[in-house]
This record gives sequence, C-alpha cells and structure tokens, in this order.
Amino acid sequence: MIVVLIAATALADQLTKAAALLNLPLGQPVAVMPGFNLRLGFNEGASFGMLSGVMAGKPLLMAALTGALTLVFAVMAFRARHPFERAGFALVVGGALGNIVDRLRQGAVTDFLDLFWQDWHWPTFNVADIAITLGAVCILAASLRSRRRKEPVLDRR
Repeated sequence: MIVVLIAATALADQLTKAAALLNLPLGQPVAVMPGFNLRLGFNEGASFGMLSGVMAGKPLLMAALTGALTLVFAVMAFRARHPFERAGFALVVGGALGNIVDRLRQGAVTDFLDLFWQDWHWPTFNVADIAITLGAVCILAASLRSRRRKEPVLDRR
C-alpha cells in the first residue's frame, strides 16, 4: 500500500504539472473561480517558495537535500505502525519525489495553483505541495492519537 500511494502521488503530481506546462501561459492568471486561479510559475526554493533566494541556481543541491530527507521519510513510512502515519509519510515521499523530478528535469519546480483574496496571494503551489501538507497533517493526527492512548489515567480521588 505504501509503494502504491507513493507512486500514485508522484504520478498525479507529474501529470498535473505536464498539463499545466502544456496549457497555461507563463505568469498569466487563468480564472477558475473567485479566489482561485491557475498561474504557471517556477520555484527554485522549497515548498511554497521558501528559501528560493538561497537556492536559486542550485537545483542539484536542492534535489540532493530533498532526496536525503525523502529517503529518511521513506524509511519512516515502512517502519510506521499506525495506518494514518504510514499514509502520511507515503504522501510526503510521493510529493517530494514529484518535486525532485522537476528539479532534475528543468532546474525548478512547476507551480500552478494560485489561491488569493483581493490583492493577497498565497504562494503558488502544486499537487506535490498539497500531498506533503496533507501527509504532515496525517502524521500529526496519528501522533496525537497515539499520545492520547499512552497517557496515564489519572486517579481523581
């Protein structure tokens, strides 16, 4: 199940990025609904544009760093006992692999999802970023649930 979820996540990410690259004009918004546009862009930093100035022009370094973290998360996925935790790590690994492919293929990650309110825009993102965020939520949920089970029962006499 872990390998299937990793592969499905990376594939969904790459297919949606390919569609964006083929169909969207660079940097020009395509309105979908109020508060949501499709806007093709490229990110040389981490998720949501973090560290883009520091990592600009260093796609192989960014891919190597991301790859090392991805390997750690993959090992954690196979060692995890809770299904939410396994799924969470698999989503993180699949999303990271999708972004690593972009860095190796084109030197930057393809982003195209643009959420906004009036003049404020969330950093443009992609399906890999959604998977990584959802994976982190699953890991956190599994962690909180297992913590509640391990807490000692207090005697309220």
